[in-house]
Amino acid sequence: MIDNSRTRRTLRPPKRLCAALLAAGLLAAGCGGEEAGAQGEEAETRQDAKVGENASVADVSPVAEVARKIEPSVVQVNVSSIQTSPYGPQEAQGLGSGVIYREDGYIVTNNHVVEGADTVNVAFADGSVEKGEVVGGDPYTDIAVVKVDRGGLPAAEFGDSGDLVVGQLAVAAGSPSGFQSTVTAGVISGLNREIPPEITGGSQQTALVDLIQTDAAISPGSSGGALVDRNGDVVGINAAYLPPAQTGAVNLGFAIPSATATDVADQIIEDGRAEHPYVGVSLVDLTPEAARRFDASVESGAIVTGVDPDGPASDAGIEPGGIVTAVEGEKITNTGDLLAALRGYDPGDSVELTVAGNGEAREFTVELEEKG
Repeated sequence: MIDNSRTRRTLRPPKRLCAALLAAGLLAAGCGGEEAGAQGEEAETRQDAKVGENASVADVSPVAEVARKIEPSVVQVNVSSIQTSPYGPQEAQGLGSGVIYREDGYIVTNNHVVEGADTVNVAFADGSVEKGEVVGGDPYTDIAVVKVDRGGLPAAEFGDSGDLVVGQLAVAAGSPSGFQSTVTAGVISGLNREIPPEITGGSQQTALVDLIQTDAAISPGSSGGALVDRNGDVVGINAAYLPPAQTGAVNLGFAIPSATATDVADQIIEDGRAEHPYVGVSLVDLTPEAARRFDASVESGAIVTGVDPDGPASDAGIEPGGIVTAVEGEKITNTGDLLAALRGYDPGDSVELTVAGNGEAREFTVELEEKG
């Protein structure tokens, strides 16, 4: 698999070429006299017409409208670090994307984008660049927060990822391969997906779970950018994709749900780290097909495939083969539901899990621990 966090090269015009073009422009503007003034008025008229045209396009194209709304809130995150090599210390550079979370300078990105970075610079859609500081990162969810010393930022609006349905419009915004403010469109292809940790190339030791799958193109450098719904609200933070060369499939991208991203970001901003309740079970979804195949007493839920013998679930008496169907009476139809429900609790809290097995449903009280 590949590291989706950073692309190693940003395509920019040579500095001398930029300077020559700028000088030529200044010369023309300075020597044109009345003709230059007329040309300027004509250019201004064309620009006004273009703005009007773009506005009318946005009115009839939902993707264009979404792009116009989200573009100011998506940034490029440039990082560098000193890494050891057989030839001694070497500077490594990379980039990813980010989403402005709060107007007072807080930006959400992926943990694997900024992990190990010595310097972070944030490039905004208006062309300005600010030095960033990593407030904290969470390898379990691959969410990190970067802070810049700047206020009045155009913070994005975050929507409710719990309301997503398969097939609805999805727009991804970020900086793939350094092409800032790139927008791609597709649909929500699936929910509650899981990918192994090596996909992102970060330090997380466990799989990323409860992910949104989309066919809106996500590429190296897109990590940390926004996945947006038709209203222009952020419903996910782009995290990874499966390369066609390795999978034989195309347009398999994944994003962290906004509910997870905002919960973790708030914890990092407040405490510098995020806590996660630990149950001590391995889970897979129980589909209606699997329920019929195994003659289960329920048609949906989260199957317990393994139990940590030293974990809280084992202490409560939960065994492999049981199917979690509710948390504190709230119905659970899959592992994503269970994880979402547990996000409302803290380590040390006691929760009641309803587990079906052997033709009956039992209640188990589990005292949650902190995920270490």
